[in-house]
Amino acid sequence: GVHVNAVMKNPVSYEHIDPAQIGNKRRFLVSELSGRSNILIKAKELELDLKKETPQTRKILELVQDLEHRGYQFEAAEASFELLMNKALGKYKKFFELEGFKVTIERKDDKLVSEAAIKLKVGKVVEHAVAEGDGPVNALDTALRKALSEFYPTLAQMHLSDFKVRVLNAEAGTAAKVRVLIESRDATGSWSTVGVHENIIEASWHALADSVEYKLMKDKKRHSRKT
Repeated sequence: GVHVNAVMKNPVSYEHIDPAQIGNKRRFLVSELSGRSNILIKAKELELDLKKETPQTRKILELVQDLEHRGYQFEAAEASFELLMNKALGKYKKFFELEGFKVTIERKDDKLVSEAAIKLKVGKVVEHAVAEGDGPVNALDTALRKALSEFYPTLAQMHLSDFKVRVLNAEAGTAAKVRVLIESRDATGSWSTVGVHENIIEASWHALADSVEYKLMKDKKRHSRKT
């Protein structure tokens, strides 16, 4: 926080050259070490109205620090952070609500079959979907988008482009907490989201849900600018 604040006040004290002169730009990351300056700069980048003295700034900072203490990492998951900020500021419209999901893995004829069943609520409409996939996470991803496809057709334009899992406390063995990072992509670019849990499927769900929510939020903002 102190470093970012100093850079903004007097960039030459930290930078030997203006990044813009060589085709680059400053990139400020958000982490548990962040101060209010980091939060305010990210808010400005995202065109969110946030002031240093407002309670929302402190609320977002405390929320980020708490989540990162629990294993989250937003430096590599800026889409999850943008969602967090919009939700904290009351600027996020919930596109769907999870009622529940079930993921099964079954061996059939020496082959593993992964299947996911999901139940969602969009407005007052309850939607069920079942899908198979190449592994439980792929099955859950497919079922999620299948359930939402009728309501949000643009989800067909996105796909998962990278999936990373990191064990956070290896000493816990098979009960260890894991962090899942997902990169998704559509025709306009890519974005990354994060989920953390002792159960890898639950961690994956949080990252998947953030990815879809971010896509829908991004599409809504783009449509609003056009109209």
